[in-house]
Amino acid sequence: MSSMPSSLFLRLRTVATVAVVCTTVLTITHIVRADAPKTAADYAADPAGMLEAYRHVEAASVSDAIEQSLHVKTYMSHRMQSIFPAKFAGTALTVRLVKEENHDPNALGGMLSAIDSGGPGSVYVMKIDDGADIAGMGGLMGTAMFARGFAGAVVDGGVRDLPQLKKLGFPVYALGPVPSTSVGHYRFGGVNIPIDCDGVKVNPKDIIVADQDGVVVVPRDHAADILVLAQKLDNSEHSMYPFIEKFHSIVEAVKQFGRI
Repeated sequence: MSSMPSSLFLRLRTVATVAVVCTTVLTITHIVRADAPKTAADYAADPAGMLEAYRHVEAASVSDAIEQSLHVKTYMSHRMQSIFPAKFAGTALTVRLVKEENHDPNALGGMLSAIDSGGPGSVYVMKIDDGADIAGMGGLMGTAMFARGFAGAVVDGGVRDLPQLKKLGFPVYALGPVPSTSVGHYRFGGVNIPIDCDGVKVNPKDIIVADQDGVVVVPRDHAADILVLAQKLDNSEHSMYPFIEKFHSIVEAVKQFGRI
């Protein structure tokens, strides 16, 4: 067998080297792109990914991002308390109960049907007219929401059956625990309609972010931009902790990172 001409060997080796270099460049480019922070456009094109990302940002950073970009307050007051420490994010499924004494067994049927219309990632957001001492939900409704994969519930009213809700680990924010019932005193007023929940306007499909600091409502149309800014605020604050611990100065940390 005759040996390969040296010129052909050199050409083949050059082609192989170029191929390896190209493959390496493509691999590195892929890694860089995969690790690059997502933009608002990326999140707008991937609603599921956006919602997942919201589960990892702090409610306080989301609230700050909304104030900085939209100049509005969309956080609920200190009255809205969780029945146990919780953190979740999801899309609002809104329900309203209207105060009306009645003997109609179907007066609240729409409220139950609303739960069955929700699914994974839903957040049950309820407004009970003048309902601080009325339980808008309890163990049965919470069990149904849990079984359907709801992320949590926010009730502008009371909540009951806390042992069952805690047993399930289903997070509920409400004005407080009460043993009362809405049956016979309220009528279903609508589902997936704009409501006022603890002084904050909530539209269907708005994003609800909740943690131990409280509850924030993210207007759906601005959700992608708000998320990117909230992530930046989170990163700044989390970078400040070790800086303060090392240099023992919050003044210098604020100068360095511009976050307080």
